[in-house]
Amino acid sequence: MLERPDETKRRKAEHIDIVLKRDVTGKTITTGFEQYRFRHQALPELDFDAVSLATSFLGKQVKAPLLISSMTGGTKETGEINRRLAQAAQARGWVLGLGSMRVALECAEALETFQVRNFAPDIPILANIGAVQLNKGLQVDDCRRLVDLIGADGLVLHLNPLQEVFQPEGDTQFSGLLQKIEHLCRALEFPVGVKEVGWGIHGPLAKALVERGIAFIDVAGAGGTSWSQVEKYRSHNPVRFAAADAFREWGIPTSQCVIDVRRHVPDVPVIASGGLHHGVDAAKAIALGADLAGFGRTLLKSAADMDLDALMQRLEQIELEMRICMFASGIRAVTELKHTEKLEKANG
Repeated sequence: MLERPDETKRRKAEHIDIVLKRDVTGKTITTGFEQYRFRHQALPELDFDAVSLATSFLGKQVKAPLLISSMTGGTKETGEINRRLAQAAQARGWVLGLGSMRVALECAEALETFQVRNFAPDIPILANIGAVQLNKGLQVDDCRRLVDLIGADGLVLHLNPLQEVFQPEGDTQFSGLLQKIEHLCRALEFPVGVKEVGWGIHGPLAKALVERGIAFIDVAGAGGTSWSQVEKYRSHNPVRFAAADAFREWGIPTSQCVIDVRRHVPDVPVIASGGLHHGVDAAKAIALGADLAGFGRTLLKSAADMDLDALMQRLEQIELEMRICMFASGIRAVTELKHTEKLEKANG
């Protein structure tokens, strides 16, 4: 199931370097959030200080319907990034997703890079591993151990077939996974969710996953980082290097994913991530049907620079943008935002 820990660590370090230094976003594909706008309320009939972002996720109260998306872990440097992210998430009351924990199953040193509960005692934390590993020997007890060892509130299985094709050491055996996901969900005592990594989940798949026990869906749609582009820059194969560009605009825009998934699974928590830039995007995502809005790459530089103050300011800015958006739309609370009719097509 596992590659050598040193190979995994090198890959994770390369991922961070490429995401920070290379142009790895699509050129024409967008999240679709620019196609929507809130109807401005010149007289909102509420005080700005009364606007609240408070909500809950997995049975825990959080200060904002916002998530730091799964990004990294496994090396000393990425462990420091995770600790900064955990400190910021705790201080601001966000949900925290950790990066893929496959390496932690065989390397105690790597496991330490994901153990951030001491820095974030109160917020929901999500462990993370690739769903494809269920076809490579990953067992129920392995998943249980990962969640227990880091004190997580749930587990995310990430779905990344396109990334695995372009990854030099990728695993592409995705057949039969629905049945194995169902077995895992039925056997575990904590919630299991799924997420894509930037190409999106559509409604029928979300419904099939929920019918098999999946407790929440992170659509992780297109419009942000393209992991085929990231893996392109790690490739030593000239054919695959060139082929990656054909998939630069691939995927389902995040806004479309949210609408479609919510229509097919009306009663399951939905997370909107993939290319969100600011709090107005987050507000639009929730108005379209999400319960949480996730941010990843936009937070990475401050965390990688070990600048906790800058990271905290970035989270605070996103919250402020969201609150201003709600205030100027006459929306007092997240529950109102979820059911608002004040979001409309920009060309409507």
